[in-house]
Amino acid sequence: MRLTLYILINIMICGCFTNESEIMKPLKTVSKVDIERFMGDWYVIANIPTFLEKSATNAIESYQLNDKGDIDATFSFYQNSPTGKKKVYHPKGFIFNSTTNAEWRMQFLWPFKMPFLIIDLDDEYSYTVIGYPSRNYVWIMARNPELPEKTYQSILKNLEYVGYDISRINKVPQIW
Repeated sequence: MRLTLYILINIMICGCFTNESEIMKPLKTVSKVDIERFMGDWYVIANIPTFLEKSATNAIESYQLNDKGDIDATFSFYQNSPTGKKKVYHPKGFIFNSTTNAEWRMQFLWPFKMPFLIIDLDDEYSYTVIGYPSRNYVWIMARNPELPEKTYQSILKNLEYVGYDISRINKVPQIW
């Protein structure tokens, strides 16, 4: 519980404070997400990690639509290596923009809900990019533990274009 609270406070502080020179246009989400098709497992390929994720290996984010239309999420990973201690978290997702389904709020600790923006999504739903408004965090995820290098480089180029410092993006080891 304390770790979750610490992470949430860390995200809020980093996401709220910015220099005037860093103010950018709002991140644009994709135009439409088929929410049922989006559900399921996503391997975290790369990210600008939160405190919690800095030592993650084999990270997977799983989504399941519940009866209320909210999203039951499970985030799991192994700490430091594929044989490290397994960590599992269960944040709750809420669709914030039901016209596009591309803007959610994720709740790791009640009552705080953090923005979760689907800013890129492959037509085949084979990869997605989740942005955070301040650009302090980003998650590149795919349905498989590997993403073609050409696709990955294209995603990085797009992230740089919308204002991300791509030097902060780290690949997450996916060693299965």
